[in-house]
Amino acid sequence: MISNPASTASSSEPTALLQRWNALREAEPRTRIRDAAQQLGVSEAQLLATGVGGDVVRLDLRLDALLPRLDTLGKVMTLTRNESAVHEKRGLYRNIEVNGAVALVLDENIDLRLFLTRWRFGYAVRETRPEGIRRSLHFFDATGMALHKIYLEDEQGVSAFERIVEDFTHAEQTKVVPVEAATAPEAPRPDADIDVAGLVEGWRGLQDTHDFFPLLRRFKVARTQALRLVGKEFVTPVASASLTWVLEKVAASGLAIMVFVGNPGAIQIHTGPVHTVKAMGPWMNVLDPSFNLHLRTDHIHSAWIVRKPTRDGVVTSLELFDKDGENIALIFGKRKPGVPESTDWRALVEELVAVLPAPGVVS
Repeated sequence: MISNPASTASSSEPTALLQRWNALREAEPRTRIRDAAQQLGVSEAQLLATGVGGDVVRLDLRLDALLPRLDTLGKVMTLTRNESAVHEKRGLYRNIEVNGAVALVLDENIDLRLFLTRWRFGYAVRETRPEGIRRSLHFFDATGMALHKIYLEDEQGVSAFERIVEDFTHAEQTKVVPVEAATAPEAPRPDADIDVAGLVEGWRGLQDTHDFFPLLRRFKVARTQALRLVGKEFVTPVASASLTWVLEKVAASGLAIMVFVGNPGAIQIHTGPVHTVKAMGPWMNVLDPSFNLHLRTDHIHSAWIVRKPTRDGVVTSLELFDKDGENIALIFGKRKPGVPESTDWRALVEELVAVLPAPGVVS
């Protein structure tokens, strides 16, 4: 995943950076902070921190204590994204479980897997807008890349938000963010070094979808590399247009799906139908009251139908990747542990394989 570059400038730079950002906002008032950070050559965390001492407060990330307090905020919008997709959900931040390095949020609408060793910086923001003050929490990794954001949507949560800020204000309210330079991802091993027969046998023996990542680690194989090598028993490449096709089909039929979008620190999940599906330039969008998805279709370099055996039967997904092999999004049929996959979803996938094979693949 591409991260914003780390700054190596002195502690006096935040003032100059804020001036540059103000000039950019004046020239391009609709520019979002992530895009502004890229234009200015800094991380998003560094740009946000220029507001410390004003509308931004740095937080002490005692996450085992902080995360359980988020269920007091009332209705919120949560945002999790990567370079190619933005996933937004509205609901209640509740049923929070913190288990060491991993946290779960298990509300009907807000469903999250949080990988806390990646969380390095946190900020509370009070943004003055024409309609009033917008309050939010922003969390970043060591490079200053945004992992997860939470926006209040309920005035009843304001007092809880303010108490959280008071209780978790960091002792050092500095505008300087000690970000680390992003490291290049490790190159995949040569195909010839992969035990493909062992990988296929291990894949065949999967009992749960959560066993998939340990399988890849065991055989030291990159994800898209495994998809290429494992063969048609479990994987079928499809066209990059498959996302649009699937979203339009499920919107028309009402079929419930699961949409996963994540980054190294968070995975956010939508479960249910989608209704309003709209293309806008390179973006494919879901624009529903409780779920918004914005995905750059021009970033889809490969798309695959992936079948994983489980004790409940085969689970089938549409998996989208960028040119660097980073996952953009995963789409499944709606299901719960102990329940077989929807036959309607499986039929839809088989239709997709027939009508939108990958270029050069004969269906």
